[in-house]
Amino acid sequence: MLPLESASFGAAAAAVQQGFLAAVGLDPQALPVRVYGNLDENSSVAAVYRQAVADGASAVVGPLTRNGVAALTAVNNFPVPTLSLNTVESAPLHNLYCFGMAIESEAKQVARLAGKQGYKQAIVISADEPLARRLQYAFEEQWTASGGTVLREIDFNGDTSMFADIAATPDTMVFFATGAEKSRLIHPFLPANMAAYATSQIFSGNADTLVNFDLEGVHFVDMPWLMQTPAVPAYPRASPALPTDQERLYALGIDAYRLVQVLLGRQTALPLDGVTGRVSLKGHTFEREALPALFVQGHAQPADAPIAPAVQMFPDQFRNASAVEAASAVGAASAVVPKP
Repeated sequence: MLPLESASFGAAAAAVQQGFLAAVGLDPQALPVRVYGNLDENSSVAAVYRQAVADGASAVVGPLTRNGVAALTAVNNFPVPTLSLNTVESAPLHNLYCFGMAIESEAKQVARLAGKQGYKQAIVISADEPLARRLQYAFEEQWTASGGTVLREIDFNGDTSMFADIAATPDTMVFFATGAEKSRLIHPFLPANMAAYATSQIFSGNADTLVNFDLEGVHFVDMPWLMQTPAVPAYPRASPALPTDQERLYALGIDAYRLVQVLLGRQTALPLDGVTGRVSLKGHTFEREALPALFVQGHAQPADAPIAPAVQMFPDQFRNASAVEAASAVGAASAVVPKP
């Protein structure tokens, strides 16, 4: 059940459907799939769900939005395993499970990761935007619960001079609650040896190496699907290629299919090493642990991957130069890239 005909969510729903069907195509014993794409996630979810069950569904996947999942809970009777693609704050219901990409869980994972790496104090950089606030609050909640201290909160308003008095200390890190555009404006104005962390919101793909150079050394978490890890190649890529945000939804579709197999008892291995991350079941919620990653020489890669010699990361015109010459040339090019 996906809002494929929605003006607001149609593109996202289509990416999920593509990923789901890609996984179906690799399963020689796959059950037939019937798609219900004409639904209003605020009003018709319950009726469409009942129709799917009446049509003989062995399992149901969807809806996609928080409002849709909230409407689904009103059914209050789930005769078949049902996997919603978002989460809601409500009591678990028999046969209803949740799986989604809640960005707050990434912020909490980053807080745990930075704490394990020895940092005790955090400077949190946010902005007056709903998503940035959600990330800020989720990070700070987990950070303080784990014994960390929030040293300073900074609301970025476009003035980079507000970072002039920040000094790097061994036990202090910076958390970016901001997205890619603001974070790459801010990062060059922080001390070069300042540890910095962020969620997947900071990563918009590896296509633009020079843009990513502004985020050199920043740690973040994201899907294995975008990092090309060994778990990924078995599944076909979308064709034509999708924007990064829709690639994440495509990956969500792949893992949604695999989790349905768990609910149907056709696959029992949990945690699941999924293309969205390592997925485990807590109560009625499938929780996703994203992959720790790092920006290195303008390229995002798994944090534990070996770092290639600098010259290998550069365009062809630099491949015959020394590493120092290549780094100098790209650094000069990066300096003149206009900021968006």
